[in-house]
Amino acid sequence: MAEFLYTITDELGLHARPAGILVKKVRELGEGVTLTKGEKTVDASKLFAITGLGIKCGETVSVAAENDKTLAELKKFFEENL
Repeated sequence: MAEFLYTITDELGLHARPAGILVKKVRELGEGVTLTKGEKTVDASKLFAITGLGIKCGETVSVAAENDKTLAELKKFFEENL
């Protein structure tokens, strides 16, 4: 699995609205994508799992995907939306 690190810039963090948009994007891509904050890793296609991480502005997360193309699309998504 390839991964990248991203620091959340949205002033409200990764709350329900952007988490829902992320879940939709991950489901469109149809790939196994995980999101990690600290020691906890979750399936990025599960809304409650993502919001359960409690990611706040300024915190860094790791995004991992099985496919480099998927990872590139997710990196662009994070930069534009989070």
